[in-house]
Amino acid sequence: MSLLLALTSPVCTSAAECAGQGVDTFLGTPERIWASVAALVALGSTIIGWLALRDAARWKALAALTLGIVGGLNGAVKLAIADGGLGTGNGVFGAAMALALGLLGAFLGRSALNRARRPEMSR
Repeated sequence: MSLLLALTSPVCTSAAECAGQGVDTFLGTPERIWASVAALVALGSTIIGWLALRDAARWKALAALTLGIVGGLNGAVKLAIADGGLGTGNGVFGAAMALALGLLGAFLGRSALNRARRPEMSR
């Protein structure tokens, strides 16, 4: 229920602005939201990449590689244009997580693609 309320509430740029609008939920600044979405995409790529290594599924490997690149690039761009450091509302931590998880997801996806392309050795 609180998630539904948070999704339907207007986006405020500060807690004081939310209080002025009569909204009790503060979703964060647009910069934090961008970084959080990028981190979630990168986390998804890491999970899919791990599953692709287990299953040797080519489509999972391609999905992990693509999502890892998208999440990692968004994290890198967000880090490059951030004005302040941690705790300033610029999404620095989320962007750093997106970059790290995106690189990991892309690596796992590429490794799964290499494994899927290798011919099986018979005994």
